[in-house]
Amino acid sequence: MPRQFTKQIASTLTEDDQQTLQREVQRLLGRCLIRIQQYERLIKAIVAHHDISGPAHALEAIRAARIDDASTKTLGALVGQLVGSYVTTEAASDNEKEAELPDNAVSFRFRTQLSLSVEDYIRTQDELRELVSLRNMLVHHFIDRHDLWTTEGCRSAQEALDSAYARIDQHYEQLRGWAEHMEQARQLAAEFVQSDAFRDFVINGIAPDGSVDWAGAGIVRVLREAARELSVEGWTPVHNAGRWIQERYPTQQPAKYGCASWRQVLHESRLFELRYREVDGLRAAWYRAKEA
Repeated sequence: MPRQFTKQIASTLTEDDQQTLQREVQRLLGRCLIRIQQYERLIKAIVAHHDISGPAHALEAIRAARIDDASTKTLGALVGQLVGSYVTTEAASDNEKEAELPDNAVSFRFRTQLSLSVEDYIRTQDELRELVSLRNMLVHHFIDRHDLWTTEGCRSAQEALDSAYARIDQHYEQLRGWAEHMEQARQLAAEFVQSDAFRDFVINGIAPDGSVDWAGAGIVRVLREAARELSVEGWTPVHNAGRWIQERYPTQQPAKYGCASWRQVLHESRLFELRYREVDGLRAAWYRAKEA
């Protein structure tokens, strides 16, 4: 400790009650800084996890990279990243462009946002900037503003720290509420990923509302596979294909896609040509995939 600084303490801290006041200031300052660190830890988690997208095989690496990136950010940078990305306006959410994902791999995107009115967004933005300024003042300039070697200065510092903690704690509770909502959304997404509805959507192209993305439908894939195995001069008997699929892919049946027959699947998908031929005196349906 510098000699001049030591002499100053020795000359001003002459009573036990003065030292008690200083220790109380130290306790209150420590309480504020611990709460700020809790806030920083929580905002880093939200920034890192609220918007993750990419190919399924790379999602874990992408998540780890976002965590590492957030861990190096200052509170000011984290707030700047949070506002406009997680905290946004209703109009901005509607106009935001979707992230481009590769079309040659199964990809996912998980994103949660807090959409506010323009007025609430501006107010929240200003309040968060004030929090950053408060943090910087406590860390870098607090003892410049309060003379901790006088009774009056210590009492002024205590009042300022009580007020600061109340503001920091209010922000922390607000952020914790945002984090809880994000976690609830994540849990709902995880439950959906593990559900039959999700598997139908990804594997079979059947949306939760029952509509079918025929280009990505599982039944279209097995019809194409059956055609490659059974076609005669480019055309495949519908009856033979249905039997072949039943043996190898018993879950891929017309009823799963809201159809009464294989011919209806071929018609509804609009991805195949359907023709009828006379074979041994009987009329039979044949199909082939349309050219891309």
